[in-house]
Amino acid sequence: MIKSLVRRKIFEPFFVHKNRSIKLKYWRELERTQYLPEEVLMQKQWERVNEILRFAYNKNSFYKDRFDKVGIKPEDIKTKDDFMKLPVLTKEEIRQNTQAMISKGFDTKSLLKFKTGGSTGKSLELYITEECSEMRNACARRHDRWAGWEVGEPIGAIWGNPVLPKDLKSKLRDRLLQPFIFLDTMQVSDKAVIAFAKQWRKTKPTLLFGHAHSIFILAEYIKKLDISDIRPRGIISSSMMLLPHERAVIEAVFGIKVTDRYGCEEVSLIASQCEMHEGMHINIEHLYVEFLKEDGTYTKSGEQGKIIVTDLMNRAMPFIRYQVEDIGVPVNRKCSCGRGLPLTEKIVGRVADFLIKSDGAKVAGISLIENTLTKIPGIKQMQIVQKEIDEIILNIVPDSNFTTENESKLINYFKELFGSDIILRLRKIPEIKPETNGKYRFSKCGINSFGNINYGIN
Repeated sequence: MIKSLVRRKIFEPFFVHKNRSIKLKYWRELERTQYLPEEVLMQKQWERVNEILRFAYNKNSFYKDRFDKVGIKPEDIKTKDDFMKLPVLTKEEIRQNTQAMISKGFDTKSLLKFKTGGSTGKSLELYITEECSEMRNACARRHDRWAGWEVGEPIGAIWGNPVLPKDLKSKLRDRLLQPFIFLDTMQVSDKAVIAFAKQWRKTKPTLLFGHAHSIFILAEYIKKLDISDIRPRGIISSSMMLLPHERAVIEAVFGIKVTDRYGCEEVSLIASQCEMHEGMHINIEHLYVEFLKEDGTYTKSGEQGKIIVTDLMNRAMPFIRYQVEDIGVPVNRKCSCGRGLPLTEKIVGRVADFLIKSDGAKVAGISLIENTLTKIPGIKQMQIVQKEIDEIILNIVPDSNFTTENESKLINYFKELFGSDIILRLRKIPEIKPETNGKYRFSKCGINSFGNINYGIN
């Protein structure tokens, strides 16, 4: 497309030069390094591990204390077994020590701040530099291209609470650099999907991007509405586990393979399929990823293990041996694409259901969490359960900041969204226990929404 070429060759380089961004330069470097031999990439990774450990010990009081408590210094860590002597970082520790985790020389006022509900429904505050953000974006761009998309081409996104440009300047910037169209997962209905299809015909995106389950829901609607002209060149599934039956439906409806991606707000992209779909390449240029058995030892190839991630790029708020609370399966085999990035077979976890409104419209549980837990103070953890179309149970683990006013905000939000007649049962509980597979589910729906899908509640 000529417009895409102009965006890629003219407008983006102009804006990058104007803003002195490192994104383009770093992206081109990543395009080159992905084909280096695995041993070269792993050597570079280990060098970055040593760098972040030295930095954290010298510049971060939270981590210096962790090192000192186990009687180890950065120079003592020479192997992956040495590395395991450092304690695993939990979400609860992050919540209790957020400000202490900010490194010396960084001011939170000048950092980018994020708040996420995450796959467990527990909120975290995160801080990174603008440079770190640009490096993450450059890395994501490389992986976007694996799906068949090219820089500058329009993207169709299925996302909750999309941040849309409001003023003329922002709209013009998006149009010149990267056009997006959105299907908001907060309101998925026949009308919304038909409107999305109309936008698609006008904008002609080449990439369909969104929550795994949201893409599946869209595919079901497209099949039901007999829409035949949403034909992306690539599909990227993210944010939650892509179930086999969902993949089958998506690929049958759109006629192409889904590129599955795994990551989280805390450390960004962790692993992604390439065009060969032979596993998910681990992003070892940015991360050091461990897979641990229940006894804390490393898994073997093909064994399931808890995913522990060390962010090699974020110095403002380091994440060292962070337990993501997901399960993965690493493998030793090579991908036929020729890239040196190692593989994980699959990610086990992150199952999130849509909830059903009385008019049949579907609301993504992940979007509900983003709209409530991350914005209403006092909620440590939350789970939404819908067994009947007119009844929703809100299981919340409150903290001392959860006031009657915040409780009213939470209830009013759901009544505004699902209708004033909805029966809401708010249950304050001390803990939300994981499922039998070890995963927390922040949204459970027991309603058969399409007549052939059972979102069972265990």
